[in-house]
Amino acid sequence: MSLEWFDRVSGELQDHLQSICEKYDRNGSMIVERGSKHPRIEFYTELDDNERDYFSTLFFDPYNEEFYMESFEPDLGQISKVILSDIEDIVDAVHESFHNYLEEDDDDYEYDMDDENDDLYDPDGEDSEIYEIDVEWETPEVTAYIQDNEVEVTYQFGIVQETGDGVLKRINRIRTADDDLIKDETNFIFSKEEASTIIAMIASHMDSLSEME
Repeated sequence: MSLEWFDRVSGELQDHLQSICEKYDRNGSMIVERGSKHPRIEFYTELDDNERDYFSTLFFDPYNEEFYMESFEPDLGQISKVILSDIEDIVDAVHESFHNYLEEDDDDYEYDMDDENDDLYDPDGEDSEIYEIDVEWETPEVTAYIQDNEVEVTYQFGIVQETGDGVLKRINRIRTADDDLIKDETNFIFSKEEASTIIAMIASHMDSLSEME
């Protein structure tokens, strides 16, 4: 197990990130976390209130010495893992994540997708591999909130078998006036180190929260 490849990519990504962000007049930064079972690089921009807005996370598997990204596929209800085989694939993946972030953040931005420098990575291309992540659900769906059989919010906790990270799945079900059921599902993935911080932050601010109406 070696982190030499991880450290090399981390160093090169800083220069690439600065170039990408300067192109769109945005400030982008990254945090390198080497202490996790699967080290990761988190990318973010700083908002006017000095808050961080994260737009991508790059993971490294030290046993197989490969980088990958995770994404949730709503149609499949599964978490997918995209293997990035070389530095070009990694840079393109971060570039695409930044594009998507800007598109969601500001609809006024326009991009020339035919730019010769915009070779965004193709998850179906020859140099990448996609497969579902194995999550072992430790709990059943637990109802957190329900109202008149019209709104129901449930949570489920699981463990990503390959990395040992936690997964918190939130399912929001709404029944419309036409008796149609709308289901919205999101997944939040976090490490053991993050879990303790999240728990402490929520516990210390519970009194400030308002009940759902």
